[in-house]
Amino acid sequence: MQLYKSRGFGEYFQDTFAFLKQNGKHLFKHFFIINGIFLLILMVLGYFFSKFYTDVIFGGLLNGNSAGIDEYMNQNSGVFIVLILVFIIVGLLAAMISYSYVPIYLKLYSKHDGKNFTATDIINTYKANIGKIFIFLLCGILIVIPLMLGVGILLFILAITIIGIFAMPLVIGAVSLFYQGALMEYLDEKRGIWDSFGYSWRMMSSKFWAAIACVGIFYLISYVAQNVIALIPYIFGMVNLFTEIETNTVPEPMAIQKTMTVMMLAIFLLTFLVSSILNVVVQLNQGIVYYSLKEDNENINTKSDIDLIGSGE
Repeated sequence: MQLYKSRGFGEYFQDTFAFLKQNGKHLFKHFFIINGIFLLILMVLGYFFSKFYTDVIFGGLLNGNSAGIDEYMNQNSGVFIVLILVFIIVGLLAAMISYSYVPIYLKLYSKHDGKNFTATDIINTYKANIGKIFIFLLCGILIVIPLMLGVGILLFILAITIIGIFAMPLVIGAVSLFYQGALMEYLDEKRGIWDSFGYSWRMMSSKFWAAIACVGIFYLISYVAQNVIALIPYIFGMVNLFTEIETNTVPEPMAIQKTMTVMMLAIFLLTFLVSSILNVVVQLNQGIVYYSLKEDNENINTKSDIDLIGSGE
């Protein structure tokens, strides 16, 4: 599939799904190769946090032993703090690597004119751009502080009206596309970090409503899908409890605690895995929009076609 291509609103959707159909296996295979170890660590840490919540906090409240919760926290405060710090550090590393995966993947896809590259090529590109990724993270944090103030006020205003609630994904989509476009432009190695943010905004402005509407709708679809899937283990857990009640079997506190533990862990693991996959899809859509806007602004593919015609004469 040609990335540098002028597209409209409908084509943003069509080409995103077409790309997944043609290259989805290659895309997700390498995503889990690159990000697998970090995802695994986060899932293990999430398992312990979920187990702590259900076994200690929920179990203590169920048994009416709130004092036991305080005692447990005091005795294991050191371990708990270490787990939180490890979770934060690994989470930041995983977020950086995961967030930059699609931009790097599409960069290599464009360079090789298809999926003719391996995980080694992706890792080498990470190594070559690790400094840029850290600089983007730091500068992105500086920008997000004032940006979130304005966005937060806007989201609050939208949240108090029914029509405004439906417009909230557009705001989230605009912010996300702004950052994703800046990173992809920065990794293109033709602009500095601040110029990349400025150029990302200029590209967005050229087809503003079509671009942010598409990204916003993808975010909305992703959000709904994650919540629907997360409800599946919850529903099974609740059905199990109600079945025991209807059969005149009064569930014991330990049985309820066990059911809640299994349910919480299943919800966490399933949601985590699904959200990782859907985030790649959402970012892919932003990448398709980015390359389309870049073609509209720079006519990269058009110039290449003209050069090929000239070389053949």
